[in-house]
Amino acid sequence: MKPINHSTDLNVADFALALEHLTRILIRLPSIEKLSFTTLSVLHTLTRKSPMRLTELTAHEQITQSAITQLVTRLERDGLVERRPDPNDGRVVLVHITALGTHVIDSRRLDRIAKLSNFIDGLTLEEKEAIAAALPALKHLAELGNDS
Repeated sequence: MKPINHSTDLNVADFALALEHLTRILIRLPSIEKLSFTTLSVLHTLTRKSPMRLTELTAHEQITQSAITQLVTRLERDGLVERRPDPNDGRVVLVHITALGTHVIDSRRLDRIAKLSNFIDGLTLEEKEAIAAALPALKHLAELGNDS
């Protein structure tokens, strides 16, 4: 059964499936940096929300406290993040992304853009225009998802 939003005739099931396929393709595109999905997710989160408490990262990434602690320790060792005391509460440690960590995410994004451009070249002009017209709504949808 495919749920349909009747006010717009948007087939949410088809939309979700298309997003899942695109996400899988984008995640699996070859990249210079060979890092795990969880590592990349943490770095990506920190590019948008740095600094963060370990407890916030744990909740956001939906992994255990021990797993995030081990991951942050590795990322710190590799120079991608650093831990600093919270200036407002000395008992709290904040995780900050470093310039190198930001560079990893930025270079991966540029690599994905280049590879995705090859796929987009295979679309018709009308398909490209439809995607361009949908971008504001997709960006807003992503913002709504980030708020939850």
